[in-house]
Amino acid sequence: MDEAVKEFYVWAPRLMDMGVNLLIALLILGIGWWASSLLGGWVRRAATRSPKVDPTIVPMFSTTVIWAVRIFTVIAVLARFGVQTASLIAVLGAAGLAVGLALQGTLQNIAAGIMLLMLRPIRAGEYVALSSGSEGTVEEVGLFLTRLIQGDGIHLTLPNSTVWNATIINYSRNKTRRLDIPVPVRYGDDLQAVVAKLQQIVDARPDALKDPAPQVKVFDYKENGVTVNVRVWAEVGKYWELRWSLYQQIRSELEEAGFQPPIPLREIQNPKTGAAAT
Repeated sequence: MDEAVKEFYVWAPRLMDMGVNLLIALLILGIGWWASSLLGGWVRRAATRSPKVDPTIVPMFSTTVIWAVRIFTVIAVLARFGVQTASLIAVLGAAGLAVGLALQGTLQNIAAGIMLLMLRPIRAGEYVALSSGSEGTVEEVGLFLTRLIQGDGIHLTLPNSTVWNATIINYSRNKTRRLDIPVPVRYGDDLQAVVAKLQQIVDARPDALKDPAPQVKVFDYKENGVTVNVRVWAEVGKYWELRWSLYQQIRSELEEAGFQPPIPLREIQNPKTGAAAT
């Protein structure tokens, strides 16, 4: 009995210290995890409110802040138990190198994401098309993935390396965009009257920019008619509405003015009589 009491008195301080360390470690871990989420949310809100911060980098920046705080929290917890953090960091570095070699594709996506955020060929809210065939409005450029929303509402997720290695066509970066509409005119119709009518149509459009001024020019000669090109500039946000309405307005007003669309004609000659028919 005396030996048991002695053993208890020997181990009691150690158990007490271990319990206190465990309690403090759990407290540090909980506070660190809570603080990381709180700080990440604060960074996201602050970056969103600032007009100088590109919305594209907000998710990655917030995630980086969260995990940086959590990593320091874990290191502090291990140091509380007497773990040599210097040697641990060296071991983690070696392990990270091995994992990095095994996950070259994943690291390539991270590097591509960093380059996309630094050079900014795409930004959140812009409509882009890739040479790979994908297109849509940029929702987010993350650490590994880029998210697009297609015109039909479908959510498209691409690896960052796919976006970085593709040729990117950005339809939203400039404030204005040019619209070209080819208008076919029959041979025999008054070409000058058609050009004047088209010029009148585009000049009367309030959503067609006056600078650069709209242009209506003869563009090409086809088998069944002359092609007149209508060229106007519009704000990016009004481009599609102008395009759709102009296509309808041009055809309807030309028909009201008596100009019909050209009809393909073929001449067939009779080898016996030499007469031609169309």
